[in-house]
Amino acid sequence: MKVFVTGGTGVVGRPTVARLIESGHELRAVARREEAAAALKQAGAEPVSVDLFDADAVRRAVAGSEAIAHLATNVPPFPKLLRAKAWETHNRLRTEGTRHLVDAARAGGVGRFVKESITFIYADGGDEWLDETSPLIAQPGLVQPAIDGEDIALELAGEGGEVAALRFGLFYGGAGNRGTDEMLRVARWRGSMIAGKPSAFMSSLHVDDAATAIVAALEVPTGIYNVCDDEPLTRRDALNAFSTAFGTGRLRTNPRWAMRLLAGSAAEALTSSQRVSNGKFRTATSWAPAYPSLREGWRAEHSSREATHA
Repeated sequence: MKVFVTGGTGVVGRPTVARLIESGHELRAVARREEAAAALKQAGAEPVSVDLFDADAVRRAVAGSEAIAHLATNVPPFPKLLRAKAWETHNRLRTEGTRHLVDAARAGGVGRFVKESITFIYADGGDEWLDETSPLIAQPGLVQPAIDGEDIALELAGEGGEVAALRFGLFYGGAGNRGTDEMLRVARWRGSMIAGKPSAFMSSLHVDDAATAIVAALEVPTGIYNVCDDEPLTRRDALNAFSTAFGTGRLRTNPRWAMRLLAGSAAEALTSSQRVSNGKFRTATSWAPAYPSLREGWRAEHSSREATHA
């Protein structure tokens, strides 16, 4: 299948490009920098330079493709991620960028569209498992563009296309993932980047498992799918898994009231208990996460870093 990929040089995009090529797909992937284009070419993809906010340029770039995987993000680094203004480009990619890609798909007769989304939009479910029909948070605030992006992508489904909106858990691990470095830096003072009650659940996903899920999503019927690990951990257990893997000592969660002060309307998405089930996606595909929980994933990440620096 001829696949057009955005975000192909990002933390999730790099392993996804590799997996798609291994699976026999022919790729064109967006690269805005020379070194990124060189990396894509070396991986076996055709790099293309295009501004995703330029509708005409996107239409030309997508022409001839059979599928689109829209993975482009612009997540600000910590602590800037707590400022609403820092998310402007990221949220434009979710909405305006998605709109241009959907319009390009219409114009070019692209039959499949895979859209990256998030599980953080679910309302607090306590200890209950959440599926794709579970209520969303009442005041989405900064995560509203994730919901809007899903709706834009799903427009194609009403016109004969197949659309998979993948609600991913919190990404971790993988080469070049600054989130791991930020966690280790904060851990020096026994702090963490995790907020909310220690007993509240969080759903996560190793970036390598995200990559295999995106490949599998090219074959699923239209729908919204949760893509996360098999065993969401409580925030306390998640921090324990990290500290056990990296030997940091016991880490603290950040209180909800502090997140409300810092993140405003985004605090609910960052602190709610979200024990998300991946059952629908696993039933629709042969996909299974290589890392069933953060326990296995953080151990593997530590081993990988040790081997890299050996």
